[in-house]
Amino acid sequence: MTEIKALYCSNKRNKQRFTTVLVIALIISAFIALCISTRFVSPMTVLNCFGHAILPSIFDIGSRTDYVIFTRIVSPRVLIAILTGFSLGLTGAVMQSVLRNPLVSPFTLGLSSAAGFGASLMIVIGPIMFAELYNSSFMIANEYITGSSILLVISAFICGLASMCMVLLLCRTKHMSQSVVILAGVIIGYLFQAGITTLKYISNDSVLREITVWLMGGMWSTSWSSDIILLPIVLLGSIWVISQAKTFNVMGGGDDVAQTLGIDVKRFRSRSLIIVTLISSACIAFTGIIGFVGLMAPHICRMLIGNDHRFLLPASGFMGAIILLISDTVARTILLPQELPVGVIMYILGGCFFIYLISKKKGRNLE
Repeated sequence: MTEIKALYCSNKRNKQRFTTVLVIALIISAFIALCISTRFVSPMTVLNCFGHAILPSIFDIGSRTDYVIFTRIVSPRVLIAILTGFSLGLTGAVMQSVLRNPLVSPFTLGLSSAAGFGASLMIVIGPIMFAELYNSSFMIANEYITGSSILLVISAFICGLASMCMVLLLCRTKHMSQSVVILAGVIIGYLFQAGITTLKYISNDSVLREITVWLMGGMWSTSWSSDIILLPIVLLGSIWVISQAKTFNVMGGGDDVAQTLGIDVKRFRSRSLIIVTLISSACIAFTGIIGFVGLMAPHICRMLIGNDHRFLLPASGFMGAIILLISDTVARTILLPQELPVGVIMYILGGCFFIYLISKKKGRNLE
């Protein structure tokens, strides 16, 4: 018994160290991303800009141009990349847990396409049907929050939630095979992609360009107002999800086991999917469709620390943030002065990773 306890404590410490390493890696990645904008900025300049933003009386502003780039362009972009990556990584881990399928993610289940359709729909009809609210604005923390941003989040969430309801309806059979779950997600994704294509077809040139560029996936149109909207949604949703880690562990034993231990399985599954749909749809509304983060991050963490959701959930979030932040930094620097959509980088990485998973599990159970 003593040896088993010692082994358990050792495994727990290793998982804690791994999560700590991810946090440190994310901080380092964020600092490097802040140093790279339209040109390389020295680390000391970044520290001075950061210090001046917090304590202007102590730290020298240095170059006014560097300060404006740091505070108005690079910083909000880095923050939204972290929030979006964390949300997608956490969402993928939750979906894989409650649906007990290692290949599901916001992208493979059609959630990204559905949220994209919702945002595209609002871009097209918002200025017409909700003209007064769409063009309104109000101030929070010295930043103007536009009504169009709020409507984008609401529309993306409603359509994303509709896609998850469709998945649950199609997969309500108790012993539904994993391949059918993925197929259901693909079908739903195609349905919403058809809607997006229709919206693009009926739009004028300016709206068409806006939708097309937005669907490529990128952080170029973000600002502090976007971060202000997303931060409480992601923070509160993530806190709830991570606080339910023990329940997710019980759910891993199957619905019958969970019900025996007093868990309302259907209610908990629905509530979990609604919350992760909200945080991921809200991010997608501002960044466009970014695929495969929710598939890659949980898989990498699961291979390294196992299925204990007390560590898997936060680790998947941090891993997703690191993946997206590094990808976005590469996307905006690899073709300077041009900028590559981060969605392109993620399609390449995610496609290769998905092929690896399929080839690795060929002929065997995907679990």
